[in-house]
Amino acid sequence: MAEDERYVRDAIELAREAVSNGNTPFGSLLVVDGTVRRRSRNTTLTENDITAHPELKLARWAARELAATERADCTMYTSTEPCEMCATAIYYAGLDRVVYSVSAETLASIRGDANAGISCREVIERKGGSTTVDGPVLESDGRRVHEEFYSQ
Repeated sequence: MAEDERYVRDAIELAREAVSNGNTPFGSLLVVDGTVRRRSRNTTLTENDITAHPELKLARWAARELAATERADCTMYTSTEPCEMCATAIYYAGLDRVVYSVSAETLASIRGDANAGISCREVIERKGGSTTVDGPVLESDGRRVHEEFYSQ
């Protein structure tokens, strides 16, 4: 659990960096065998690309750059529960595990959105995937980033 918390803190910091760069507060990283292989921040606004979520960018990178055995041992740590689009990419990339800080329900509540969408876990289960989804982890820490951003 201490390792999960360390990497989730890193993902939350990446979310803060995304905001500093003019984007919405989302950040993620990929870890294989205790080594961070790649980090990503949300760039949907600065790239004018609605698909530039860090989870999707990392899943695509992993599918291209990591061997199947590495993806099967890969954990994605993310500041916020992956949306349906990102969860599907995680499934197709064959990542072993996802650990998130802020749940989709909590994010929807902060944003005043009545629809939290379909959970990452449910998307992967519906696809017949075996990716383990754990969270929320350090949700109050991750929540602060969203509250600061969406209260502006």
